[in-house]
Amino acid sequence: QVSYDMDGFCERNRDVLFMDLIELMQSSDLPFIKALFPENLQVDKKGRPTTAGSKIKKQANDLVGTLMKCTPHYIRCIKPNETKKSRDWEESRVKHQVEYLGLKENIRVRRAGYAYRRVFKKFLQRYAILTKATWPSWKGEEKQGVLHLLQSVNMDPDQYQLGKSKVFIKAPESLFLLEEMRERKYDGYARAIQKAWRKYVARKKYVQMREEASDLLLNKKERRRNSINRNFVGDYIGMEDHPELRQFVGRREKIDFADTVTKYDRRFKTVKRDLVLTPKCIYLIGREKIKQGPEKGQVKEVLKRRMEVERILSVSLSTMQDDIFILHEQEYDSLLESVFKTEFLSLLSKRYEEKTQRKLPLKFSNILEVKLKKESWGPWSSAGSRQVQFLQGQGDRAMLKPSNKVLQISIGPGLPKNSRPTRRNLTQSRGYSNKSQSQTYPMRAAPPPPAAVWTECVHALFTSRSAAKWSNKSPPVCTSSPCPSKSTGQSEKPQPTLPRQQSGGSGKISQEPESLDFLKVPDQGAAGARRQTTNRPPPAGGRPKPQPKPKPQVPQCRALYAYDAQDTDELSFNANDVIDIIKEDPSGWWTGRLRGKQGLFPNNYVTKI
Repeated sequence: QVSYDMDGFCERNRDVLFMDLIELMQSSDLPFIKALFPENLQVDKKGRPTTAGSKIKKQANDLVGTLMKCTPHYIRCIKPNETKKSRDWEESRVKHQVEYLGLKENIRVRRAGYAYRRVFKKFLQRYAILTKATWPSWKGEEKQGVLHLLQSVNMDPDQYQLGKSKVFIKAPESLFLLEEMRERKYDGYARAIQKAWRKYVARKKYVQMREEASDLLLNKKERRRNSINRNFVGDYIGMEDHPELRQFVGRREKIDFADTVTKYDRRFKTVKRDLVLTPKCIYLIGREKIKQGPEKGQVKEVLKRRMEVERILSVSLSTMQDDIFILHEQEYDSLLESVFKTEFLSLLSKRYEEKTQRKLPLKFSNILEVKLKKESWGPWSSAGSRQVQFLQGQGDRAMLKPSNKVLQISIGPGLPKNSRPTRRNLTQSRGYSNKSQSQTYPMRAAPPPPAAVWTECVHALFTSRSAAKWSNKSPPVCTSSPCPSKSTGQSEKPQPTLPRQQSGGSGKISQEPESLDFLKVPDQGAAGARRQTTNRPPPAGGRPKPQPKPKPQVPQCRALYAYDAQDTDELSFNANDVIDIIKEDPSGWWTGRLRGKQGLFPNNYVTKI
């Protein structure tokens, strides 16, 4: 503790130094007093006079500016006694202050010139993580390992010295640099471990979700080829970016599933709906045009239906690979179609079991009944019904044929009913696959070519080739628009051909000599004889014949039909376009390049050249 005598102290340092006082102090014979008042009275007459406080601030700022230009040496004030008398020395008090302030260590450091010293072995152990060569242990001489560490952090050579067994670092800032880089290394490795662990947990979770979803349909329904190993996303709409859809959902309700589905009405007409599943309810959101009011003509989102999860009676599906499912509820049913039906059913089954403590009833049949909504509320009104029949067909796309109160759906066979998801894509996610395997392919199957057009084109091509082989007439022209012609530049007129030599003896060419006088060249005369003796320069100035263009090394294919891209990573092309094949994939989607653009295209729309 330090005590002060406050008699004579200025309380607020607001005493004004008027010009006459400054002039009085400047007239002093002592140089020190003159230096305290350097004001120019001739210039500073205008304005507010200075105060003692402003002068102290100015002097303090000048002192700080001077200290920033040099290397400061701090002075420690030690109180030797309590009597405030000279030659009064209390040794215990002074010793306590010296030990508390660490003056012995500071003096020792300043005397040596280096603030930090450490044995080579301990220094290597602490900062070994900074480089790969020193982690986990340095193989070699310890002094060389320390030198390698200091050079790896780009420390100036004048900031450290290497002794026989210790390293000496001069400035504390250099030590702080080592500590900061060490903390960054630990932080980076900790983040890498957290990322790997979270990735492992998420992968394990998604595998479990796929297996649980597969168990719902196991031995009951055929599976699609490109959807059985698909990762579950949940929100395919992006509800956070669509507040107009979020308004119909509860404020604290979690979005388990959201997707745009197809709904079939009582006349089997399709309309788009946004299907949203939360832990409590199922929402079907549509869009309608406002007919009255200030917003007339605008399209607004409308809540079409809200079903509580515990009020779902059952869900009906077919045994084929289609995407149709029916939600049965007490009032009426909803006939929906969704590509992600398996994911939706697995999440709905989990929420239904949480609410009711029992399994969600799932019915599998190729003849399904749909209960309709009542159109009137009279005493004789009754809810009608519709029937959905599933038939065996061809291809992976469902063909719908509505007739009166029955909807017939035909689709080809899919994967067997006992198919289960595999872990084929887990090795790719761990980094064992090459770059070519990182291409993401569409989840849907490659679209099949038009059946009628394909039959006509094949028949026309076969007929044209046969006719060209056995006759001299030109091949017939394919009239269908998507049917590719063999050469785009061919003319429809018959081309003149030379008579062929037949293999039979009766067809031999006559060996009788014919008169060929009409082929003789007339007499050229003197001018012609002179032209023959004249040396004419070779054509093109003697330049060598240009080399033909090299043939493309990549495989190519020719488009049989025109195709319009349905996604941003697909290619659009017309019939007869030549596409460079970059990669072939068994899924049916190939990677190719056309007119400088690279993308995916279905392989059943092309034929290899």
